[in-house]
Amino acid sequence: MASVSGKKIVQGLDLTVQKGEVHAIMGPNGSGKSTLVSVLMGHPAYSVDGGSAAFGGKDLLSMEADERARAGMFLAFQYPKEIAGVPLRSFLLAAYEAQMSARDKDHRKVSPVKFQKLLAETMAGLKMDPAFADRAVNKGFSGGEKKKAEVLQMKILKPTLALLDETDSGLDVDALKIVAEGVSSMRGPDFSAIIVTHYARLLEYIVPDKVHVMIRGKLVESGGAELAHRLEKEGYAKYGVTEKIALD
Repeated sequence: MASVSGKKIVQGLDLTVQKGEVHAIMGPNGSGKSTLVSVLMGHPAYSVDGGSAAFGGKDLLSMEADERARAGMFLAFQYPKEIAGVPLRSFLLAAYEAQMSARDKDHRKVSPVKFQKLLAETMAGLKMDPAFADRAVNKGFSGGEKKKAEVLQMKILKPTLALLDETDSGLDVDALKIVAEGVSSMRGPDFSAIIVTHYARLLEYIVPDKVHVMIRGKLVESGGAELAHRLEKEGYAKYGVTEKIALD
């Protein structure tokens, strides 16, 4: 169970994500989807009032947010923040070094030339202008560029569990495909993801292993990719919710 400002948001929820699996969580506004991933990442604004969570065999709830990140978790924000005065290149290099050092105690700092090559290749794959690397993190970025920057971070850091909080929102079709391809390119036995989305269209590009429906803080139904297509046609009326699934 989890709450914010004394209000219970997530309750009675059981979810297991195995290595290599991609899960999608869908549901109407206010159902607790974003709260769930924020709690898993250790956002201090949320309080865990009961239950347990484990990651990699460790008690997740006993770990600080930075410890969770170093252990291999990553959260792509629904509304990425701007960090004035910190170039994206410097931000990514610092995060990369912290991640590599956490994984390998004998890790030696990457050379600027090697990191620049990694960054340039990854940005090219996301069709990002190389000039963005020298701009402050998300400062003056469009909504689509901010979402690409989130996926860029994920691809550089190579987490074992990615939490994607509506990374597809506000994207046009071309940007959606690029972001989806960026996520799909990471799929493998050492990468898992929980994708929070309103949009069934995203799941046309990233086919999930499992789809869950979240209503009022609970997972009320789970299934395969076909469940997302059913929601696209029927919405959430079956669960007593009149909101339609977003298609644009």
